[in-house]
Amino acid sequence: MSKDTSNRSGSFSGPGIGAIRHDHSSYKWWVLANIMIGTFMAVLDSTIVNVSLPKIMAAFGITVDKAEWVINAYLLAFAVMLPSSGWIADHFGYKKIYMLALFLFTSGSFLCGLAWNENALIFFRIMQGLGGGIITPVGMAIVLREFPLERRGTALGFWSIAAASSVSFGPLIGGYLVDNFSWHSIFDVNLPVGLFAIFASWAIQREYKAAKTRSFDFLGFASMSVFLVSLLLALADGNASWNTGGWTSTFILSCFAIAAVALTVFLFTEFRVEHPILELNLLKNFNYGMANIVLFIFGFSVFGSTFLLPLYLQNSLNYTAYQAGLVYLPMGLIQGVAAPISGYMADRINPKIISLVGIVFLASSWYLNGFLSLYSMHSEVMLPVYLRGIGMGILFTPLSTVALSEIKKEKMAQASGLFNVIRQVGGSFGVAVIGTLLTQRTLFHTAVDGEAMNQYSTTFQHVINGLRYFVTQAISAPMSTELERARALVLSSVAQQAIVQATDDAFLFAFAIMLLCAVPIFFLRTHRKKAAGDKVVAME
Repeated sequence: MSKDTSNRSGSFSGPGIGAIRHDHSSYKWWVLANIMIGTFMAVLDSTIVNVSLPKIMAAFGITVDKAEWVINAYLLAFAVMLPSSGWIADHFGYKKIYMLALFLFTSGSFLCGLAWNENALIFFRIMQGLGGGIITPVGMAIVLREFPLERRGTALGFWSIAAASSVSFGPLIGGYLVDNFSWHSIFDVNLPVGLFAIFASWAIQREYKAAKTRSFDFLGFASMSVFLVSLLLALADGNASWNTGGWTSTFILSCFAIAAVALTVFLFTEFRVEHPILELNLLKNFNYGMANIVLFIFGFSVFGSTFLLPLYLQNSLNYTAYQAGLVYLPMGLIQGVAAPISGYMADRINPKIISLVGIVFLASSWYLNGFLSLYSMHSEVMLPVYLRGIGMGILFTPLSTVALSEIKKEKMAQASGLFNVIRQVGGSFGVAVIGTLLTQRTLFHTAVDGEAMNQYSTTFQHVINGLRYFVTQAISAPMSTELERARALVLSSVAQQAIVQATDDAFLFAFAIMLLCAVPIFFLRTHRKKAAGDKVVAME
């Protein structure tokens, strides 16, 4: 075992394997490859489910307001575990906790494949999210620990490939598996990968455990979890089919009340304890606070509307799950190309300009999606996807640069963790709110379109007579039922149109929310160097 020369506190232990010695120059690259496997698998499950939702809804006979929790449960559990993962790894050991997280995620995947109803699936998705919420930050910390400072940029570049590629390949893999096997297979595919990652972690990694660990903010963790769960339950179930009382029902009002109390306890705790679960004091930094507002809105709009397009493609345009997954393939590829370009440009021009351009691209993609119909061409579907890939690629690098520019080095880990938590929480809120909006607008358009049909009008009678002829010729229906079948076709068409109109409304809502990102970006304070050796001057 090599001597720890990087001035790190803690101790190392672990067996390793004969061919990969811990003091060998290739060791850190083996660790990076090992971490990339787990990262890809964890991030993949936040996207792979989107194209499978129609099949899951059909299998369990559930509506969108229930199916959205298959996505939301994972995002919420993921967000809850992000801030506490660092303390857990410091206290029990990074290798041990990383392997435990892989086991938890893999076990959750296995149980998701065995789910007998939607409630069981949602519960096991929470189990997956708890593991995924540890895998990502702990894996990143392991990579940063093993690589020297001058090579960390390269290491994080490779590590980011694993996360970014899941955006493209998650829906594609999910679509292929659903079309050729069943929805269970999108979870079963994690089993061999997860078991291999666990074995590789045991065989390759050395253990690291912090010599001193801070006290755990249990009250902050508990109050944060209660706040998020109760508020999201209220937002998601306000218009649920089972909630006959609507937004004023006892259940919804109780959830809001519990959320208010939990938020009060959480804020009181975080500003008083010595080692809070979330360093909310960091938000007092102007740039960092503004950037987190942008990230919350971004997560709300992007994550909250990701399930809309697969539902529309499969239910309204009759795409297969695999075809719907293919639609997402260019987005991740474009994002991967645009990200380094935006980083290069951010060093030379005001990064606020680049961030605003990214917002314009993203908002434009949602705006164009707001005019989809039952007869949209493939090109009309793909153009917003291209714009979204460009926008996501050029937004994050300059925004992160400005946000973290004034954060002290010793607070960088906490700042990065809070950054990710707020984006994930924004995504969970977005799924809940936009899912509720979709349900509400579908009911609205169904009622409006139904009332607009005058069964005594000449146009309606002309359509019915044409459909009666079609029913008689196409399916050889008896004369006694042709009228009922013709009317059923009209009602089915109205219902399909209502769903598309509701989807358009949800996309336009996401467009409006995304435009709000521009407001805090305008207030960011950026800096540049006038010339070599000159002092840094503000560039507003």
